[in-house]
Amino acid sequence: MPAGRGILTGYERECLAGKKEKQREYEARSRIRARIEGPLAEDIEHLKEHDSELLQEIQAVVCDDA
Repeated sequence: MPAGRGILTGYERECLAGKKEKQREYEARSRIRARIEGPLAEDIEHLKEHDSELLQEIQAVVCDDA
């Protein structure tokens, strides 16, 4: 089964890597922040209630290099 995209789209990755004009990078950062503060935060809350094992897996990936 193919993997979903996670937080970033391919285009947003290009913007953040400096492959697009600076304005596109700012716009991409805004969209990504909205996802982090919206759907991602909601998913984390759902996992806190319903699947602590998956939540721990996410925390391990996100917090490992932080």
